[in-house]
Order: sequence, then C-alpha cells, then structure tokens
Amino acid sequence: QVQLVESGGGLVQAGGSLRLSCAASGSIFTINVMGWYRQVPGKQRELVAIISAGGTLNYADSVKGRFTISRDSAKNTVYLEMNSLKPEDTAVYYCNALISRSHYWGQGTQVTVSS
Repeated sequence: QVQLVESGGGLVQAGGSLRLSCAASGSIFTINVMGWYRQVPGKQRELVAIISAGGTLNYADSVKGRFTISRDSAKNTVYLEMNSLKPEDTAVYYCNALISRSHYWGQGTQVTVSS
C-alpha cells in the first residue's frame, strides 16, 4: 500500500507565499510522476503542476511563473513553492503519485488566499 502525506497549507494574504510538501511511503519501487492538483467546491479537480522521474515539468497556465514544482526522489517527496498567491488560488490542494500505472492521492491540504 502507498500513502501520501501532505503538509504546508494554510491562510496567506494575496501576494504571499506558501510551500507545500508531499511525502510518499509504502510499497514503492519507482514513482513515475508526482504532482499537485487542486479543487474548489462545485468544480472539477484540476492539474496544477507535475514532474516526471526524468525531471519533465508541466504547469497549468494559471500558475506559470508563480509556482515551482520540485522533487527529492531519494525521499519520495514532492514540493510546490507558491509565490505571488492570488485569491483565485484558494482551493484544496491534492498530491498525486503515479506508481506502476496506478494513481495515488493524498488527503488534501487547504490553501486560502485572502484579498
């Protein structure tokens, strides 16, 4: 079994910064892709940023230039550095890991950006 544990969410003013972390543990051989998604009530979960084992990055257009994803493969951990936060970034952020063709999700962490 695989567990993903997120941390780092919270309340911040517009223009501020937060750093999210997600650590994977359990029966892991290779994590192909790790990333972050977010969801607001009444809307579909959307991709924020993902990073492959080879270091390929993909960002949502809405966060390009403001968010940076990175990973520490030795620790099975992925990070999301969020700068210049906007109220529209308010959401529950979920960590995701693709391992052996299966997707695993964290429990989610709330990020709230006040105007």
